[in-house]
Amino acid sequence: MGYETVIWEQTGGVGRLTLNRPETLNAWTAQFGTDLKHVIKTEAADDSVRAVLVTGAGRGFSSGADLKAGFEPADDGMPDIRKELHEIYHPAIAGIRRLPKPVVAAVNGPAVGIGCSLALACDLIMMAESAFMGLAFVNIGLMPDGGSTAFVPPAVGRARAFQMALLGERIAAAQALEWGLVNWVHSDDSLMDEANGLVEKLAAGPTRSYASSKQALNRAIYGDLDGQLDLEGELQHALGRTKDFLEGVAAFAEKRDPAFSGG
Repeated sequence: MGYETVIWEQTGGVGRLTLNRPETLNAWTAQFGTDLKHVIKTEAADDSVRAVLVTGAGRGFSSGADLKAGFEPADDGMPDIRKELHEIYHPAIAGIRRLPKPVVAAVNGPAVGIGCSLALACDLIMMAESAFMGLAFVNIGLMPDGGSTAFVPPAVGRARAFQMALLGERIAAAQALEWGLVNWVHSDDSLMDEANGLVEKLAAGPTRSYASSKQALNRAIYGDLDGQLDLEGELQHALGRTKDFLEGVAAFAEKRDPAFSGG
């Protein structure tokens, strides 16, 4: 079937999922999350697909939530972040972790906010030399979500996890490789050839072996992923009602530094 915000293609045992809102660097909206979730739960889950490649159209992998689109209001008129995370965003992230087949991310450009979380949810990650990652949530008064509070600490350790969450700095590709966030860095021109070669190799491999390894590693590393996603949703929902969040969004729209008050 056709999708509004993503492209799904299958060639033999390889499924290719391309995030397709290039005019926004593939920022997340409710429709984007819905399309992504549907692909992961249906097409990507089909037994004929033995490995999946995730990448972005245009210059970016994913720039995070589309702040211009905003969130649907809850009963109190404030953003219903909890609902969107629980019903749309987090099921897509958890769905990737639970697919009984390898998922490769080809990070071709910025992977920021929940876009970073999406990349880190994949099993094997390669980046273009010019790409970067970042948990930029703090810059608008929010906290990391999309499972990144589960994915980042085992990869980088305590000190760097706090650094990424509290400072929201850009992590260049070479730094991401050094820190253990990604597996490989390739030149911009060769990234997709390398990614396609890897996913084709995986699709020709022992699928049930990969699935069993993934299941066991998920349990060992992310033993309570659902609980962590629920906690992120509750904390983020509360932050969406703060003055600092409103100031962060306003500052982003006005392209100025935010003046946070701590409230």
